[in-house]
Amino acid sequence: MKITKPLSTKIYTQKIGLILGPLLFFCILFFSDIAPDNPALTRMIAVAVLMTVWWVSEAIPLFATALLPMVLYPLLGIMKSSATAPVYVNSIIFLFIGGFMIALSMEKWQLHKRIALFIISRIKGGPDKLVLGFMLASAFLSMWISNTATAIMMVPIGLSIILKMEEEFGIVETQVLSRALMLGIAYACSLGGIATLVGTPPNLSLVQIFNISFPKAEAISFGYWMLMSLPITGILLCCAWLILTRVLFPIPKHLIIDSKLVDKEYKALGVMRFEEKAVMLIFSMTALLWIFRKPLDLGVLVIPGWSNLLPQPVLIDDASIALFMALLLFIIPTRSLDAKSHALLDVHVVKKLPWDIVLLFGGGFALAKGFQVSGLSTFIGEQFGGLAGTSPLLMVMAISFGMTFLTELTSNTATTEMILPILAAIAVATKNNPLLLMIPATLSASCAFMFPVATAPNAIVFGSGRIQIYSMIKAGLLLNIIGVVVISLIFFFIGTDVFAINSSSFPEWAQIQE
Repeated sequence: MKITKPLSTKIYTQKIGLILGPLLFFCILFFSDIAPDNPALTRMIAVAVLMTVWWVSEAIPLFATALLPMVLYPLLGIMKSSATAPVYVNSIIFLFIGGFMIALSMEKWQLHKRIALFIISRIKGGPDKLVLGFMLASAFLSMWISNTATAIMMVPIGLSIILKMEEEFGIVETQVLSRALMLGIAYACSLGGIATLVGTPPNLSLVQIFNISFPKAEAISFGYWMLMSLPITGILLCCAWLILTRVLFPIPKHLIIDSKLVDKEYKALGVMRFEEKAVMLIFSMTALLWIFRKPLDLGVLVIPGWSNLLPQPVLIDDASIALFMALLLFIIPTRSLDAKSHALLDVHVVKKLPWDIVLLFGGGFALAKGFQVSGLSTFIGEQFGGLAGTSPLLMVMAISFGMTFLTELTSNTATTEMILPILAAIAVATKNNPLLLMIPATLSASCAFMFPVATAPNAIVFGSGRIQIYSMIKAGLLLNIIGVVVISLIFFFIGTDVFAINSSSFPEWAQIQE
């Protein structure tokens, strides 16, 4: 069951956005002259405002709004269509496609379900440990596959256990377990995506928008991202579990769960088939190749990167790895007699790829490029020049707070793509390392826990009928606030070391922009 905004409210919001967007667009275009010596800047502001209003209100589908730069940039003299189109298709898009293909192969052969049940079955103990097992399994899978797909798979497994408990102890007695388990799945799905670049779309948006804004900078690598974000995921996962099982919904000790329930589900999968083993090998190799592509400096130890063994390591990126490993899935033959395809993946996978997200990515990248070529980035930065000298930690916390609560009601991907170019400009104007502002904003975009409309996992667990809206708001608000603090502190004291961010110096690559 898909939960969205109440229909009447959503339609009303869409109608307002559909009218307000073009109205503001034409008002800015014809009645404003923000930079007389640079008319393209005013036109770019008009485009940005139109896209923002339509993205926030969902007046038309998000991916359709993302196509506006292809039409408006040439008409308004911002960029030629031949220059805009390549911005939509780049290595980050292919990293997303390759990673998604591997995720689809895991779903096709039920490997994700086996991994989930294996993790859950290894966490022994009472009902609170059961919640922990589900959360660990959800978080791990969401690091690599869609958090929506993970939630869709995990919720029925959780409900099967809840139904057994309700039969034995009654619905009222089992309510606290139901709430803790369902919310635990939803929150863990979102938190797991933070840990890897392919875990959630905002992370990939950051990588490409950063590349567009600062082409002289070294690209954000998969390994260093995990080095910084994995502790954040782990800490927030522990906090969420403690909040749900110890603070808000303490589970009575007399609710004894038969461990055989999960074991039975796991045994029902049977012996691991060749196809599952092959996909598991591809998945594991892909993760290792991503993580150890470049040297990892752990402070006391430097792990050499395998790409240094190649003649020109700079030509290899994470997209190359993703596509190479995904292509193997179309080559390795199946052995199951009942398999409908002759390889681990077939042509039908193309229909399952989320092309709407691909276009949404492209629209965000085009928006960032438009900010740059029109001079809007520089203009925005100049307006925030007065923030120079502000405490970096205070800026990080303010950004984390704003993004966390903003994405409760808006698409986290669209919001990230709107905000990141602005933060890049502010960072340059205030002489801060751009990553100091852009990374916390990206991390916080995945930490909306209060409302069903905030994330797909929230909507899915709300649709289970086991969660009341006030329970989600109460737990989500507390976790939102904790998330702001954890992200800000961990990033400021650990992430700055990982990405060599010195708050007292301004990097050279941010001074020279193309």
